Amino acid sequence: MIRFDIITIFPKIFNSYFKESLIKKAIEKNLIRIEIHNLRDFAKDTRRTVDDRPFGGGLGMVMKIEPIFEAIKKIPKKKKRKIVLFTPRGKKFSQKIAYQFSKLNQIIFICGRYEGVDERVAKYLADIELSIGDYDLMGGELPAMVVIESVSRLIPGVIGKKEILKERIPSLRGRQGRGFIEYPQYTRPAVFSPRRGVEWKVPKVLLSGDHKKIQEWRKKHQKVIE
Repeated sequence: MIRFDIITIFPKIFNSYFKESLIKKAIEKNLIRIEIHNLRDFAKDTRRTVDDRPFGGGLGMVMKIEPIFEAIKKIPKKKKRKIVLFTPRGKKFSQKIAYQFSKLNQIIFICGRYEGVDERVAKYLADIELSIGDYDLMGGELPAMVVIESVSRLIPGVIGKKEILKERIPSLRGRQGRGFIEYPQYTRPAVFSPRRGVEWKVPKVLLSGDHKKIQEWRKKHQKVIE
């Protein structure tokens, strides 16, 4: 089992997402565990303050290091653990990183908000800074959900058949788990007519029943994603 711990100031954001589909089933089967921690619970003042003005001036507020430190300290520590801080300056999340994460026992996600997080969190607490793309978001909650889904589907039993997992995580460049292969997929009907005189057809080779030719077609049209 892998445990995901999410540190956030908006814990209710995750309520619906983790109670649907395969993530819900994975939790019920004890394949993954997700714990959500309200950062305000670790603030020491009566106002539950988690942010303050930046030194040197600037727009917006910066999330404080103290409550984040206290939250991490209170979370039970597993053997193979990574602490992730989401930031636009972070390393780009990839399938390779997802595969590496799937071998861990625990991942703690620090979901920033406002204008950023005190840099000492990145310097002294986080093991890795991550970004899910070259764009800015309002916080780290969506990235946390993206990473959890990407990692969870690599855990045997989460998406069902083992054959699907093997197909999606081939041995690339001599190193297993460097990426996966995508190719076009079709299903019935073989011919779809969106309007009169127009036909959108499935490639004939996929209807042939010739498995060798089908594999050759898929290889020709595949894309390796790392």
